[in-house]
Amino acid sequence: MDELNQRIDELEIRYTHQEQVIDELNGVVAECNLRIARLERDVNSYREMLQSLAPGLPESPDE
Repeated sequence: MDELNQRIDELEIRYTHQEQVIDELNGVVAECNLRIARLERDVNSYREMLQSLAPGLPESPDE
């Protein structure tokens, strides 16, 4: 019975640790999503500025 209790304790510790890591990773992913959205807005803004400065230039194939 002691071995079973020890195994349950170890599983609870692992679960708690994994839960903390998942929460931390979720925060990192959320922060990355905000950064990506900000960068996308910046790129679109720069694209609009460039198009207004040189409207006759063709777009690159990457766009």
